[in-house]
Amino acid sequence: MKLNVDAKNLTYEILIEKGALKTAGERIKKIVSDHKLFVITDDNVNKYHGETLEKSLKEAKVDFEIIVLNHGEKTKSLDSAKYLYDYLIQNNISRKDYIAAFGGGVIGDLTGFVASTILRGVKFIQIPTTLLSQVDSSVGGKVAINLDGGKNLVGSFYPPCDVIIDPLILETLPKEEFACGMAEVIKYGAIYDESLFNKLLESDAKENIEEIIYRCVDIKREVVSEDEFDLGVRMILNFGHTFGHVVESYYNLEKYNHGQAIAVGMERITYATEKMGLTEEGTYNKLVEIFKKYDLHFEDVSISKEDGEKILFHDKKSETSSINYVIISKIGKCEILKLKKEENLLWKY
Repeated sequence: MKLNVDAKNLTYEILIEKGALKTAGERIKKIVSDHKLFVITDDNVNKYHGETLEKSLKEAKVDFEIIVLNHGEKTKSLDSAKYLYDYLIQNNISRKDYIAAFGGGVIGDLTGFVASTILRGVKFIQIPTTLLSQVDSSVGGKVAINLDGGKNLVGSFYPPCDVIIDPLILETLPKEEFACGMAEVIKYGAIYDESLFNKLLESDAKENIEEIIYRCVDIKREVVSEDEFDLGVRMILNFGHTFGHVVESYYNLEKYNHGQAIAVGMERITYATEKMGLTEEGTYNKLVEIFKKYDLHFEDVSISKEDGEKILFHDKKSETSSINYVIISKIGKCEILKLKKEENLLWKY
């Protein structure tokens, strides 16, 4: 299955196919030709899938080199970016060469950021290896690194030139990592597609994961094509992220992974908007039900208004005097609610 994304300066293709990693070399060779490819990955991905990609690239006679970093959110940092800049320059990267991100969201965001800035921009390829990155972060061109003050505070809009998604890679994902990606899958159903939401609730997502990935990517493709630079409708993809980023920051990116935090955020805001009469009655309970099914419901998150607002008001989605909240009026329908900071609804109930 294939999809095309129309970005301002680049149209790129997304391939979704079981076994795509084994034949990735042939596809990549057509893209990079005789130029060098620098593959950036982490130790976990390299352990399980590095050999497969390496073999495929060798068979296709791609001139490549693999750079292995430590896994984990803390790798998405200025220190890692500097290490990659120095390594790539020392190994004579040119603007005609390519960089590939072979990993989850951390590697994809970091690699994309480095590619967008080194030599004022080198083309890069996304080969996402987690459910979260396959359905969300590898598509759309938002790349970034974290600072001590919060997530994704330094970044750019820089689309990949190609995306290769192999659902078979997900078979080696730990249960918790698969659940992390399911939070974003559920988000797409909640904001955009009630039938997808119901399908996830009534059946096991793993049984038709290829079709689910395709639908999620198609939704993101539609949204991103309309609003590449996150100035309007693309904000709906932030459902659950406002409070979710508070959760991640408050717990130092350690207690809850991204998907878990976003699930908490979706529940928190929907509980409030349903109480306010802005969301159809029963919607919050549907979210709780589906999050319980996919091991994403947590009742032990306790962040005071004082502590939470310190983080919230420094969040990248916070404007000078107001905050944009993405809310759902019912499953499959969403809107953007702009409120003054003092009207913050996350601690209202």
